[in-house]
Amino acid sequence: MTVRTAVVGLGWAGRELWLPRLADHADFDVVGVVDPAPAARAALDAVPGVPVHPTVDALTAAAVDLAVVAVPNHLHAHVAAELLGKGVPVFLEKPVCLTSEEAGTLAAAERDGGATLLAGSAAPHRADVNALARLLPELGRIRHVDLSWVRARGIPRAGGWFTQRSKAGGGVLFDLGWHLLDTLAFLLGPARFTQVVGMTSNDFVGAGAWSAAWRQDEPTAGTPGDVEDTARGFLVRDDGVSVFLRAGWASHEARDVTRVRVVGSAATADLSCTFGFSPNRHPYARLTLTREGTTTSLPVPDEPVGTEYRRQLDGLAGFLADPGRRGAAVDEARTAVRVIEGFYASARRAHEQTAVPAPH
Repeated sequence: MTVRTAVVGLGWAGRELWLPRLADHADFDVVGVVDPAPAARAALDAVPGVPVHPTVDALTAAAVDLAVVAVPNHLHAHVAAELLGKGVPVFLEKPVCLTSEEAGTLAAAERDGGATLLAGSAAPHRADVNALARLLPELGRIRHVDLSWVRARGIPRAGGWFTQRSKAGGGVLFDLGWHLLDTLAFLLGPARFTQVVGMTSNDFVGAGAWSAAWRQDEPTAGTPGDVEDTARGFLVRDDGVSVFLRAGWASHEARDVTRVRVVGSAATADLSCTFGFSPNRHPYARLTLTREGTTTSLPVPDEPVGTEYRRQLDGLAGFLADPGRRGAAVDEARTAVRVIEGFYASARRAHEQTAVPAPH
């Protein structure tokens, strides 16, 4: 039995990521699409013959088994809560929420509507990340993790909602940083964080030359952006593992590189690759294991760019049928957003201190 699915939001993610993959997947039947913009609805041609609606009012639990929500960040919790509240299960793109309060709203809607919230997270479905995960038992006790995803040029849509704090919640930390936090939780399991120290900067966000040309977004008139394009932080989990996190939409690097380095008492595993769809990527993933001065390169499965997004769909129908999944996505999101809130609070304090002239 196929899952009757509606896609909410016809931006880049809804149009390029989810509609084509859902249409090609045997487990899903796209029965509706929602977008408030007339131009977006008129331009839809990925799934001919599918009803297109201006609001989610048209989606009911009787007609839809799952809503894939891919709207701008500031609408995530609102739209998902509305659907969950009337019993429609939701698969929600990251970031699941922008504040701890929104996490509470989602939890209440999930509980009251009796529907399940599932969160989209691509990185744990990558073959190279799974190859790294299989190495962890060889590392002994995990002590530290380095997480970084730094683009050479990759600021999304100059002047668009991605670079407006009121609509995106923040910048690269909510975008690439959320993926890195999901990767950490996948590798080491969930945990709370006892310490969060972070710093942000915005040296590139106002310059069009650093935009993500591969997304083919047209610049939007208005503010150049009031969010960070770079974030660096040091975190400590309640299991004692320390974490260095670095996320950058732009940099002076030649390529877009993602790196996950896990340091253990017995060995260190290091994965270098490129998450996402940027063509300015590492030519191949490289995975190494270092023990007592000897570094060994290990094979990594090669797969087409974007395979991890289709792989998310492979197990989705089973998750919907599992009552044990209810509440899990909100719990994970609450942990991630608390880290991000702590990160921003730390960065604000640091910026306020450096803004005060030093006494003579």
